[in-house]
Amino acid sequence: MSEHRTPWHGVIVATTLPFNADLTVDFAAYGHHVAWLAAQGMHGVAPNGSLGEYQTLTYEERDRVVETAVAHAPDGFTVMPGVGAYGGLEAKRHAESARDAGCHAVMCLPPNTYRADDRAVLAHFELVASAGLPVTAYNNPVDTKVDLRPDLLAKLHAEGFIVGVKEFSGDVRRCYEISELAPGLDLMVGTDDTVLEVGVAGAKGWVAGYPQVFPRACLALYRAAVAGDLETALPLYRRLHPVLRWDSRTEFVQAIKLGQDLTGRRGGPCRPPRQPLGPETEAAVRAATRSLIDAGID
Repeated sequence: MSEHRTPWHGVIVATTLPFNADLTVDFAAYGHHVAWLAAQGMHGVAPNGSLGEYQTLTYEERDRVVETAVAHAPDGFTVMPGVGAYGGLEAKRHAESARDAGCHAVMCLPPNTYRADDRAVLAHFELVASAGLPVTAYNNPVDTKVDLRPDLLAKLHAEGFIVGVKEFSGDVRRCYEISELAPGLDLMVGTDDTVLEVGVAGAKGWVAGYPQVFPRACLALYRAAVAGDLETALPLYRRLHPVLRWDSRTEFVQAIKLGQDLTGRRGGPCRPPRQPLGPETEAAVRAATRSLIDAGID
């Protein structure tokens, strides 16, 4: 890792995962995707996140996805896999596997099988941190039913269990409270459709979906947002927002994979339980994406 960049800083792409027609993982295509993202100027990848359909993968598949990402990552390019799992021991196991594969950090959800209290959350992240890699928390209270509130994040950081947080609540107001309660905790944009607001609020990174559809435009938007360059950022943000908002919707994986297909990249099908987009939804995603392509956005 370059001495000039902390591994979880910059645009870290939460990668989709290509499947063959029989829904086995196409590891070769995934490796090419990782290398392509690096060539587009991205700063790293986060495999085995929600966009990577981690819930549908076996342990062996998850391990191989991480190993494939590491094998295709050039020097200075971060691999920060998600280690989300039903139990803390499982999450720790995935973190240890990431460590052994040569990853730079991991991204961890809180327990996601029940409404864990603060003690359970602290114990969970302690287990994952014991693997020895820096841990970035992933706050997604909509899906996990556990809210990593600013005060709880501050406790996790004070204990040395986390170094950053992917903030996916959608409530930009809490970004300022996080910086007040835990000034050393790095804030990362978690929802593509809040990149401007969270970037201006002091984000150090963006765990992002749509840069794998429009890499150059998204990179330019991120750089302008964190620099406070609203003259550049705001018009670009308005232009991209019709697609960025799909990152926060139930169909986000299918929408981004469709965007990849439309831009000549490999998107393809999802594994069950995800189903193909319905006709109306597909038409809306297709129209928003095609409008940007036709306008020369890339």
